[in-house]
Amino acid sequence: MKLLEYEAKEIFSKYGIPVPKGVLIRAPEEVTAHLPRIGDAVVLKAQVDVGGRGKAGGVLMAEDATAVETARELFSREIKGVPVRSILVEERLAIAHEYYVSIAVDRSSRQPVVLFADAGGVEIENAAMADESAVRRVVVSPLLRDIPPFLMRELLGGAPKELAPTINSLYHAFQEKDAMLAEINPLVTTPQGVYAADAKLIIDDNALARQGIAVNRDLSEREREAEKHGFSYVELDGSIGVIGNGAGLTMSTLDLIEYYRGQAANFLDVGGGADQERVMHAVRLVASMPGVNVIVVNLLGGITRCDEVARGIIAAGVAPTVIVRMAGTNEEEGRQLLAEHGYRMLESMDAAVRAAMEVAA
Repeated sequence: MKLLEYEAKEIFSKYGIPVPKGVLIRAPEEVTAHLPRIGDAVVLKAQVDVGGRGKAGGVLMAEDATAVETARELFSREIKGVPVRSILVEERLAIAHEYYVSIAVDRSSRQPVVLFADAGGVEIENAAMADESAVRRVVVSPLLRDIPPFLMRELLGGAPKELAPTINSLYHAFQEKDAMLAEINPLVTTPQGVYAADAKLIIDDNALARQGIAVNRDLSEREREAEKHGFSYVELDGSIGVIGNGAGLTMSTLDLIEYYRGQAANFLDVGGGADQERVMHAVRLVASMPGVNVIVVNLLGGITRCDEVARGIIAAGVAPTVIVRMAGTNEEEGRQLLAEHGYRMLESMDAAVRAAMEVAA
């Protein structure tokens, strides 16, 4: 479960991570009462569970005289299809420098991995792709309570050592909250000290009850549709839709898109034994995402029959180009059905992703 920013910051602050002064509001007029405590210059952040919120118009600056009107404008927006129902109003920090730090689980070593970059902000992904050395990483044994000093020095490089206590506190939060991801982007230095200007925390769904965390996020219409059909579905920022069966195969498709410098629009796992109707709903759901102009359907037929998948794709009848890679049960029947209706079925996942990149370009 991905927490909203204000929820993540509430948790971070309990671990001693400095966060800006702020308040959550649910109506524009509520801003006025809090300005004397927060300050005259504020940042208004839509609390929506989507990526790329800032670029999508979900973060606005305001002064005391314009705060109410700016809040009203933000409440009237939809950020990537999600209506804004709450806003985090925060003090505007005098930022000297932005850094990036995140902690996740490294699948190869099965241990926490800490990533750090000397430049944070919305362009961190592009910077990392352009220069892999821009992001430093250390793997930490899950048996350790703290990040060892020698690993912290390796992580920080030439960055101020004053960042170390905050990064170590983030590691504590990651461990104790059963997190899959804990991220601060940007982690900033100011004349007043170090602050988590933004916060992201994803908790393992299986640990929510143990952590006492209620599922209280606002779902988009597509997320509600995915829940109704039992899809594993996550919205991302790209233009290439992805449908697979099995988390591993679906993630491999996303990884290959990333490898070829593309951007996936989503993760959607239809699960095993998907029939025509289930596939149809999955294709229509992904096709409804703004900006999606091509969909990669990558399925292995075991319990799932390739001819059923083909019928579902045909029945969906969507506008975006659908490129298919299927193998397994009734593969030839599925291939023939798709060919009769003008769909491309390719032999490998690599070929399907490459074809999708051509369409998305």
